[in-house]
Amino acid sequence: MPEGTFENHSVLVTGGSRGIGREIAWQLARQGARVALMARGLEDLEAAADGCRVEGARVLIVPGDVGSESDCAAAVADTISEFGSLDMLVANAGISMLSAFEDLDDLEPLERVMRVNYLGSVYCTRHALPHLIASRGRIVAVSSLTGLTGVPTRTGYAASKHAQRGFFDSLRIELQRRGVSVTVAYPGFVDTGIRERAVGKGTGRGSGRAMSAPECAARILVAAAHRRREIVMTPMRQLGLWLKLIAPDLVDRIAARSVKFRP
Repeated sequence: MPEGTFENHSVLVTGGSRGIGREIAWQLARQGARVALMARGLEDLEAAADGCRVEGARVLIVPGDVGSESDCAAAVADTISEFGSLDMLVANAGISMLSAFEDLDDLEPLERVMRVNYLGSVYCTRHALPHLIASRGRIVAVSSLTGLTGVPTRTGYAASKHAQRGFFDSLRIELQRRGVSVTVAYPGFVDTGIRERAVGKGTGRGSGRAMSAPECAARILVAAAHRRREIVMTPMRQLGLWLKLIAPDLVDRIAARSVKFRP
């Protein structure tokens, strides 16, 4: 990415205590950014913040749940109070789902996933947006390949990521003349442990090589630095988007194999 892109930038990273969010925070810290970390677990937040401090960065921890609008409002307000401005929002917080729809006892897992993955992004964006317009800043949304195509055992997760994609694609158009860029990242399988914390009744892992969190974070930050509209992580996944237009049944079969699911 361009050298010094994020130096002296104030950045709020949701889901910043683990996985992709934590790695994004550490890489921003190395570039000289001021980083605010939002997540629910205080112990993990402290550990992630220590990683930023090692890089010499100013860091703020904001315990909170993105599924609560008041927590999101407080996170933005605390960031502004501490750093004086906000240059980038990284809407990364999310939870996964691992269960065939028919195996769910009730719909609470779908409601929970939608609140965190979709509404959590919306809540944070709502309260961050005036400050991002003032700084002509950036929004980065960490979505998933399931935001582009359906995947078995991920019905609620895919729905939340499709909703997130629709929101940010629409918002990008609204902000074209306001100087705020919107980048949506679509990772595939990333080694973060998110599947081990998934809601639902399923078990197991997807097939294929998982990308490392440092590699994923680096690619996302390059896209954000260049204010790209989106980044699909691998050429094979990009090919899959074209295949979906001309051979959707084939894409469905590939998706089923990717999670070792038999209808």
